[in-house]
Amino acid sequence: MTHSRRPGRAWIITPGLRTDRFEAARTCGASVAVVDIEDSVALPDKQAARTASETFFTLPEPPPCTLGIRMNGLTTLDGIKDLVALAAYTARPDLIVVPKVEAARDVELVAAALDADGYTPDIWALIESPRAFDHLPEIMRAPRLGGVIFGSADYAASVRCGLGWDALHYARSALINAATAANIPAIDAPTWELDDPDALRRDAERAKELGFYGKGCVHPRHVQVIDDVFTPTAEEIAEARAIVAAADASGGTVTTVDGHMRGTPFFNAARALVAEADQTS
Repeated sequence: MTHSRRPGRAWIITPGLRTDRFEAARTCGASVAVVDIEDSVALPDKQAARTASETFFTLPEPPPCTLGIRMNGLTTLDGIKDLVALAAYTARPDLIVVPKVEAARDVELVAAALDADGYTPDIWALIESPRAFDHLPEIMRAPRLGGVIFGSADYAASVRCGLGWDALHYARSALINAATAANIPAIDAPTWELDDPDALRRDAERAKELGFYGKGCVHPRHVQVIDDVFTPTAEEIAEARAIVAAADASGGTVTTVDGHMRGTPFFNAARALVAEADQTS
């Protein structure tokens, strides 16, 4: 199965009615900027947000990052209206974030409604309910699924658990396992503390350690911290190159590198990191 090119590490989401924030979201340095017409918009304002959000994609020149939209859930009337509106946009999003996904069919419906000649948007699923976690393998098999995003707030509200790392550790690990099995990237939920850079960095480091490809955020000042954490350091790349060299020198058999035993799993991880570093340099 082939999937879309993996986008960058930092994703920013901005409310669909806050047109005054659109330019900042597009130019803050995030790799993906998503305009939201779901949770950040009250029910009476959905149509206004639908209309306003088209200007997020109407630019005189190519945008500096991937531009996306988070639509409403497909089990709501607003979600159906969103698909109709998005199909009529003259400037269309590169990426569609589908909330409350609980079946592969959700992804297929969005593709069926929006795919057109010369336009096949990247479709990402927000995984944010217990039922979604029960159906992860099936969801991951959707042919048009580009990746998944963890919706921590909705999941915690459904389960009635806290938003702390320990409370959501199982959900994050389960999502990473399923995404990796399907060879698609997973993006972690934002850190909701806006003015605590230490908490943000700690959450980002934990997410990276678990295997997340990147992390969402709701404020432009979070972008740099996320990029710093998820971008491999010069030291990590140098260590990976040393492991690859040792693997080649040993003919792929178990060897030692700087006092650590290294074998095939380490070799594979190091080669992947080196390949990514060479591709982005």
